[in-house]
Amino acid sequence: MNIHLQLTETFNRERLRAIICSGQAVVLHRLAIMSKDGDWILREDDEALSHVLSVLDSCGARYRFGAPLDVRWMAGGWSAHFEFRQDNLRVRTDFFTRPSRIPETKLPQLWQEQADQTIPFVNIRDLADMKKTNRERDYAVIGELARLMIAAEDQMLYSRSARDLIRLGAQHPVLIEQLSVQRPLLEIGSEGREQLEAALDAERRSLIHANEDRLAAYRRAAVNWAALWPQMASEREASDRQRYPIRASDGQADRRRAVLINIRDDEDYKAERAYRCAAN
Repeated sequence: MNIHLQLTETFNRERLRAIICSGQAVVLHRLAIMSKDGDWILREDDEALSHVLSVLDSCGARYRFGAPLDVRWMAGGWSAHFEFRQDNLRVRTDFFTRPSRIPETKLPQLWQEQADQTIPFVNIRDLADMKKTNRERDYAVIGELARLMIAAEDQMLYSRSARDLIRLGAQHPVLIEQLSVQRPLLEIGSEGREQLEAALDAERRSLIHANEDRLAAYRRAAVNWAALWPQMASEREASDRQRYPIRASDGQADRRRAVLINIRDDEDYKAERAYRCAAN
């Protein structure tokens, strides 16, 4: 069992608290052999976050740049990032409670789906939505995920292949009309492969730009924290403990909280929350 599955098992001891997503979920859906980092959706409550912090602390984890693993920031769509070493392996772990592009109203269903799973990981459609990032390679993953989908409707909404979409359109012409409201490029299939490929490229660029705009709001809101981070990282390396205390309430942690409290009052943060609510 790899380290990410071991962590998942420990995170979920006695209660489901963590669901694997992103790259490790792609591996579990058998579309990749490995992924070097681990990402988890966590329950948005103090007990779940405290338990995960305890597990990370026992691994000797330290924070990477990001928000604290705290309900106050997780509720705003922020993410927390850690790393530790296991033998000669550097393990990087990322956590959030509000996965991007998954509506908040859908989160209860996500948790319900995984309630009885030995290894909880997001379903194919949710994973495809989460993969609509600003990384070009993620759109190839979305295309392969679409080919694993059972329903023709889902394949039409997520496919990245003009050939596949033309074939699906010929097989399900009624669905083309129904789904074109959600995905307008479906109507272009009848105009030929080149036109549809151009529309797919334009759609990909639009999705990339949307995610860039989303991340830019967080970067603007965290500018003061980003400026403080190098000094804190240097102090961390110089400390006798040799790692950043992820649970201690010392001077560094107090400054971290103070700066991030300012982030929560930032206008860009408010704009980002409004953006998320509108998107959902």
